[in-house]
Amino acid sequence: MLYIVLCASIHGVEGEQHSSSDRVIFLLPSASASQAASGWSATALRCFYLFGKSSSKSVSQVQAQATGAMAEQTYTVPEFRQRTAEETEEYQRVTANVGKGLAVIQEELHRMRIATKAQVDSLAIQREVKDMRYRRDDLLEEIPRMPDFLVALRPHTVWEKTPVKLFCTVQGTPRPIVQWYKGGVPVDPLSAPGKYKIENMYGVHSLIISRCVVSDTAEYSAVATNQHGTATSKATVIVKRPAGAGESCYLGLVPHLSEIHRSKLEVSFLDRFPVTFGVEGSSVTLVCTMVVVPDLPNLPPLAQWYRDDKLLTTSKLVDMSVSGSEARLTLPHLAKDDEGLYTLRIFTKDGTTEHSAYLFVSDAAPSAPGAPGAPLSVKAYDINSDYVLVAWKPPNIVNEAPVTGYFVDRCEAGSDTWVQCNDAPVKVCKYPVHGLSSGRSYYFRVRAVNSAGISRASRKSDKVTAIDAAESERLQVIKIEGKRDIVIKDDDLEGYVTIPGEPTDLHASEIFKSYVVLSWKPPSPRGRAPLWYIIEKCLAGTGAWQRISTAVKVHSPRYPVFDLQDGQKYQFRVYSVNMYGSSEASAPSEPIQKVDPDGSELPIGVPSAPGQVVATRNTKSSVFVQWEPPKQPKNLMGYYIDGRVVGSKEWFACNHKPFKHSRFVVHGLIPGETYVFRVQAVNVFGLSDESQESSPIAVEPALAMPSAPHGITMLSSDGSSITLAWKSPKHCGGSRVNAYYVDMRDADTLVWKEVNLTGFTERICTVDNLTEGRFYEFKVQAGNLAGVGLSSIPSAPMKCEAWTMEEPGPAYDLSFSEVRSHSLVVLWKAPVYTGASAVTGYFVDMAKKGSSEFITLNQEAVKHRYLQVADLEEGETYVFRIRAVNAKGIGKPSQLSDPVCARALPGTKEIVAGVDEETGDVFLSLEACEISETSKFVWSKNYKAIGDCPRVAVTTKGRTSRLTFTHPDKDDLGRYSVFVTDTDGVSGSHTLTEDALNTMLELSHAIRNPIVPLKHGLNYEVLEKGHVRFWLQAVKLSPSVSYRFIVNDKEVTSGEGHKISHDVATGIIQMTLDQFTRTNEGTYTVQVHDGKAKAQSSLVLVGDVFKAALKEAEFQRKEHLRKQGPHFSEYLYFTVTEDCTVKLACKVANVKKDTTFHWYKEDEEIVPETAPNVMSGACALSIPLFSRKDQAVYKAVLSDDRGKDTSVFDISGKVFDDIINALATIAGASASDLVLQCTPEGIRLQCYMNYYTEEMKTVWKHKESKIASSEKMRIGGTAEMAWMQICDPSDKEKGHYSIEISDGVKTHVRTFDLSGQAYTNAYEEYLRLKAAAFAEKNRGRVVGGLPDVVTIMEEKSLSLTCTVWGEPTPEVTWFKNEQEVASTEHTKIMFDGGKFASLVINKVTPDDSGKYSINVRNKYGGEFVEITVSVYRHGEQIPEPKLGQPKTATPVPPKSPAPPSKTPTPTPKSQTPAPSMKSPASTPASTPVPKSPTPPRSVKSPTPPRFMKSPTPPRK
Repeated sequence: MLYIVLCASIHGVEGEQHSSSDRVIFLLPSASASQAASGWSATALRCFYLFGKSSSKSVSQVQAQATGAMAEQTYTVPEFRQRTAEETEEYQRVTANVGKGLAVIQEELHRMRIATKAQVDSLAIQREVKDMRYRRDDLLEEIPRMPDFLVALRPHTVWEKTPVKLFCTVQGTPRPIVQWYKGGVPVDPLSAPGKYKIENMYGVHSLIISRCVVSDTAEYSAVATNQHGTATSKATVIVKRPAGAGESCYLGLVPHLSEIHRSKLEVSFLDRFPVTFGVEGSSVTLVCTMVVVPDLPNLPPLAQWYRDDKLLTTSKLVDMSVSGSEARLTLPHLAKDDEGLYTLRIFTKDGTTEHSAYLFVSDAAPSAPGAPGAPLSVKAYDINSDYVLVAWKPPNIVNEAPVTGYFVDRCEAGSDTWVQCNDAPVKVCKYPVHGLSSGRSYYFRVRAVNSAGISRASRKSDKVTAIDAAESERLQVIKIEGKRDIVIKDDDLEGYVTIPGEPTDLHASEIFKSYVVLSWKPPSPRGRAPLWYIIEKCLAGTGAWQRISTAVKVHSPRYPVFDLQDGQKYQFRVYSVNMYGSSEASAPSEPIQKVDPDGSELPIGVPSAPGQVVATRNTKSSVFVQWEPPKQPKNLMGYYIDGRVVGSKEWFACNHKPFKHSRFVVHGLIPGETYVFRVQAVNVFGLSDESQESSPIAVEPALAMPSAPHGITMLSSDGSSITLAWKSPKHCGGSRVNAYYVDMRDADTLVWKEVNLTGFTERICTVDNLTEGRFYEFKVQAGNLAGVGLSSIPSAPMKCEAWTMEEPGPAYDLSFSEVRSHSLVVLWKAPVYTGASAVTGYFVDMAKKGSSEFITLNQEAVKHRYLQVADLEEGETYVFRIRAVNAKGIGKPSQLSDPVCARALPGTKEIVAGVDEETGDVFLSLEACEISETSKFVWSKNYKAIGDCPRVAVTTKGRTSRLTFTHPDKDDLGRYSVFVTDTDGVSGSHTLTEDALNTMLELSHAIRNPIVPLKHGLNYEVLEKGHVRFWLQAVKLSPSVSYRFIVNDKEVTSGEGHKISHDVATGIIQMTLDQFTRTNEGTYTVQVHDGKAKAQSSLVLVGDVFKAALKEAEFQRKEHLRKQGPHFSEYLYFTVTEDCTVKLACKVANVKKDTTFHWYKEDEEIVPETAPNVMSGACALSIPLFSRKDQAVYKAVLSDDRGKDTSVFDISGKVFDDIINALATIAGASASDLVLQCTPEGIRLQCYMNYYTEEMKTVWKHKESKIASSEKMRIGGTAEMAWMQICDPSDKEKGHYSIEISDGVKTHVRTFDLSGQAYTNAYEEYLRLKAAAFAEKNRGRVVGGLPDVVTIMEEKSLSLTCTVWGEPTPEVTWFKNEQEVASTEHTKIMFDGGKFASLVINKVTPDDSGKYSINVRNKYGGEFVEITVSVYRHGEQIPEPKLGQPKTATPVPPKSPAPPSKTPTPTPKSQTPAPSMKSPASTPASTPVPKSPTPPRSVKSPTPPRFMKSPTPPRK
């Protein structure tokens, strides 16, 4: 590259020469070999000028030197140099260009002269200001002042082993002394020589720390002191160690640079945030990427975010960040309050740069179907100590029921509990909340109500503190000499006031149908005592005042009144009250009346409907809507805009926050779709009526001229002409580009010439009549319906010379189709210049955008002009180029394609192959995700445009295009693609394979040759009464269907014995035979005709199949006859109740009171306790304690005068097993845990359940081994339990025991661990019981022979004789009236053979009457038996014996007691078991044993009775 260098020096006004940095340097690029034809008019003039120190030299001298610099020769060729013809041509062309460029240089120098003058003037002003400042400083130094830091210390972050300098500037009179400290300790440079250096130069104090280490991290302070005071400045120094040196390295922590104002930065946006859509409750992030020069890590640009022109600040709901590469705004919890126009404003060197886009926030899912959206913009106004006025904006109602009111909730700060403020919904968007606690903070929220339910709550308001707003007005601030402020309360000026004055200015500040808010001014004088108010009302003009009842004291000069009658006018007055008394009443208010519903008295109510709505084009996905404001705005809040797709009945909300202006851009629409719009006005009373709908409008870009074409490239040249090609405009302007206009000029001239007057329709043309060897430039304009657009930038100079290379020229017109996330198809056109031979193929190269490293995608040249590229990175941008190949080699690469991003368009759909259900045509179809008014669907086969082809037909309707095959066959196989013009690349492809085509041809044949599709072929069904129904079911039948039944080759028509019918709704065709006999055997056929469709179905009913049908028909006929009398609707079956009672049940029908019911078992009648009640419709027979003995054949007989019916149920075999399993299911579920019970014979494990029988499948296991019943291990049970007894246990029987109860499906397991302490305790109990049983067996006892009562006449002899037994032989003692009887002549006692004991009384007398007893005992115990003897005299009536007093036998304990018992006394087997021991994990408390009766006084040691029941443990 050659440059023409022009230099101009700028000298100071005092004659001193500046350095080269003060010169102005002009770099004018000359023509190079590659740009030999470029002119000065096409080249940018670059000027670099740098100014050094300020100077004051006269402007005239500067101008003179600049003029001299202009006069210097800028381009000189030595005379001795001999030029060739080409060099002479180049020299002439450059010389001409230099002449043309001098005018440009002159203009630039003129601009520089003006700029230089302004610079010099500025320097002079700065010097004068500096001199004035020095004079002022000299005056200030004479005034005594304490130290003050003009420049304070700043924190620093540095790397290890680097120095850091802390400096500050301090002023004061006299000059202060500065001392440095590190962490509060004075810094001593001598303590570490070379480490610290303290300097003081020109009032700047500095501390230099050389080669910092991590330990130098500390807080440093500079303390300045003089005789008037002390000042301190502090800063933190952080020393970081590089990565790998023992500490983490943070690249973001760099040493702090000197302050650079952000306005000195140059900022350019790259990617901007688009129009964004969000939903309530979600989050959204808006991001703008940018380029910042210079890019300093610790100095990001100054960025500000705005919503609807209101500056945003960081909070819980807004998060903002900015760095050198991007500015980010995050809204973590979206609400409709966040909807609006967001603007990012960046302060730059040239002022500000900004970008704006709208954020739409739609309603979240409603709390109930049809419920309204949440209100928004909740704010609190008119804040007082116990009163707040809450206001909000109504939600947009589209398809929901109208809002009927609102609920207002409050929540005290620090609490999560929300309290509803109003009992009934308020109908306006304001509500006065009273009864607040003074000094406390609150949040408020609102919920909307309609007929479907209550909406979600709005976003809560900002925190509001209930304080007295009038309190601040009672303060007066008095300034004394401008230095001090004195605050005085009105109380201090009022003097001592007890009773307050009356309130003033009583009026209604809010008047609505639901309430009226009264407002007044506090009294003056007020007094210092706490103040409250009393309010009275009366009907206007009556004077009958009555107090308004308030739940709490009113402390604020505001109060809402709710209970006013409609149509009445009221007056109000207020009293001020404190602890000393009440004031006089205020002046009555003016008559106040609640607003009527229509708002006729005052200008209130909803606004009138907006006027005419006009929608116009904007972009391909948005529409500009504007309307006339309502004639009656009535304090308008804004507007809601609704939209609807033409042909649909459902409206959708275009905005969810009232928009204040009468124009709005509706975004997010479907390109090419047609919409209508309406508008509603909003105020505090709600939404107005809807405006009239706008005219339908299709979503298309606004019509404009196309943008400039680009990418002009030369395809061929023959020495007298050049063939050009170019790329389409990036924006067509909403209309199809229909013409291109080409201009050209000689590269050495400035005049452009038109190449064509008639527009080119293709993007290629040949420019003729050119001069060989000359350089030419070209530019192109595109035209559409709106006009001709801007010209492209001029092409690079193109030399007109014949191409003679053997390789082909460049391919051109690179385009893309089917762009998806990971693939695309690149297409191109063949080179115009083919070279020495025909083009045989192409190579495709690809590179990422911005990279020069191309990779070749195909190893072998492809012959066709398209290539599908796969394995792309989603979101990455690529560029492509094509190289053509012929026999001589690879030609020149094509011009680079436009960058393409690997990302599919939103809503992209693929081509669908199918068959038309009506015509049977095979087709390919594509539904475009977007179209424009000028869009066309261009179909291709193997990426060659199909055009007019007799094999296919193309039809387009709306956004769908269909390619229909006229006569599809194998010639139609291939890859089909479609491209939609005037879109952002909507396209798709589909490969039609032979298998897919054959499948569609079969379906096409079925449609064109239709059959009636059948859900079910011909079948038969046996009905009641033995009728047989033949039927088939079609998928669909029309009302014009016809059919016929053929039986054994004879058509059957509807008549006697045959009923033929059909049902169009269900598609059923049927024939019913009343009598089905042996003559009906054969083949049945149905033929159906429905329009063009036909169907036939046959059923062969012969042989075994016919016999089965005939048998079923006869059975149903008999069943019908049976059911004419009393019969069983359900035959006998069994059920098992929860208490394990087996019931045989049945259901009966068609019975009457005279119908009898009998049960039989093996033909023997069973008479249940409760007679069966046939009128209930059900009868049952209970079989309690079911076991094997209940196996039998049971029969139930139902009869009356109309007939008899019998049901038989055989309980045996499988039925018996099923009943046992059903019992086992209930018993197993009710089984208790295994419990331990000790007996004299051994240790018993018991399992209690609802019912047990030995027929159940129960298995006992010991250590997982099955136990068989034996002398050692006995297995048994009762109706209430199953048990297993270990006889004479030993250590071998220790271990884990379990019982398994199986019901055939599930096994119920209960376990017990008989080991450890459990076994020890059980074994000791067993030994005790065994000893007690032995003692019981061998103790002394009376076997028999004694009467209970004896009556005898005196003088007779009485002999009481009994048999006794015991081992060893017991001792016998007789007693009379508890006194031992000795053997005498009158009373003889005998004991023969140790077996027979007798007491003989000779000649009894009345004195012998009494109570006799015998005590039989040995070492194991004994027994005490009593006998009553009555003696009567001769002639006396024999006394009646007293009945009901049986003989008493009281056991006597042994002399040596048995070992102490650990469990209750066991009982014999026939009794209920004694309390048992559970597994050690759960041992219930033993039931106490009842005491035995007290024996006679002569008995020494009474024992408990022999027989005592043991309580049964609880069952589970």
